[in-house]
Amino acid sequence: MNDRRNYPLLLASQFLSAFGDNLILMLILGPFLNQFKAGTITGEAQSIANIYYTSLLFMPYVLLAPLAGYLNDRFSKNRWLLGGNFIKLAGTGLVALGLVGGSAWQGIGYFTVGIGACVYSPAKYGILPEILPAERLVKANGLMELLTLIAILTGNIGGSAAFGGYPLRLCYLLVIGVYGLSLVLNLLMSRTPSYREVRLRGSIRQFFSNLADLFSQKRLARILVGTALFWICGAILKMNFQPWGQQVLQLTTMLQISLLGLWLGVGVMMGSVLAGQLYAVGDLHATRRYGWLLAAGIAVLGSIGWLMVHGLNCPNILAPAVLILTGLIAGLFLIPLNAALQAESHKDKLGKTIATQNGFENLAMLGGSLLAFIDVKVGFNPSELFLALAAFAAIVVVWLKIPAKLQTNNATPE
Repeated sequence: MNDRRNYPLLLASQFLSAFGDNLILMLILGPFLNQFKAGTITGEAQSIANIYYTSLLFMPYVLLAPLAGYLNDRFSKNRWLLGGNFIKLAGTGLVALGLVGGSAWQGIGYFTVGIGACVYSPAKYGILPEILPAERLVKANGLMELLTLIAILTGNIGGSAAFGGYPLRLCYLLVIGVYGLSLVLNLLMSRTPSYREVRLRGSIRQFFSNLADLFSQKRLARILVGTALFWICGAILKMNFQPWGQQVLQLTTMLQISLLGLWLGVGVMMGSVLAGQLYAVGDLHATRRYGWLLAAGIAVLGSIGWLMVHGLNCPNILAPAVLILTGLIAGLFLIPLNAALQAESHKDKLGKTIATQNGFENLAMLGGSLLAFIDVKVGFNPSELFLALAAFAAIVVVWLKIPAKLQTNNATPE
């Protein structure tokens, strides 16, 4: 709050850091496209590689969430913005070792990048109340989310374009430059306070206590499950885009495949804006309707291959259209749930609630990765994986009867 530079520097640093996370993933996954094209790996191996490497980024969020929360509560947020980017730089170096040392280094390196992201994430949100007045926090969080989504989309496209145009060693230098610039911007920020009274044991106990408290309230628990369903669907869609795009849509380059994520992201942004216009905070009466439509949209994606086999000649139009529509529905599904969770949580525990939500959602995505892995191992092709995801989403929506806000004995589900 003392230095006007902090907020724009934070936004620029966050954009670059998230951009780098997705840029490097495309560089890791790119070779699998070429290997499948050359016939040196099977479709199953390609799918498993996408599931495995995509999962590595959010795995540390599950394993280290309580520790990351403590570090960011105890020490200056600036320190962990710097620390997160430094760890990501180290991870990039380990990934680059894979060029000479084999794929094991890529896995170790990208997991290390995930550790950096895990400690960076609570710092980028936790620092906002320290550098901005309270009346600006809602818009600031919204802008942070928007920039993160744009960074994910442009990182995917930028990484795909770089992979197709330059040697990998130069591409990794580009990633190092992106993280390095983000780190420099953190250095330019004025330092925020640290809190010596925070203790590790107490911080971790509070994390799990808050998780138990949220799940003890039926409405908030089901809202959390709803937001987790969104992220499970998003994670599996992302994991499956490369094998689905290459094996089903017959796309031949990483850049073409990265555009699949762009269409989905455009739809999510449209749905997010529309949700803000259509629904008041706490109004969840349409949640299950959008859940059914989300499952239906994913099922249509899984059916495109069948339609192509039976004479459909416009996959280049149909796939983007369905992805945009599915993303729009997903935005309409998610945003009211997020708004309700934030509005109905205890005001003095909102930061911990968001941290708990992030940890639970990443745990859910890890579970989604396991589900996808099992599906592929039993022989599901990319289209069948989408159909399995649609069925899973529909089953969750059947259960997702969110009680009305004022819980009484005769409260009706929304």
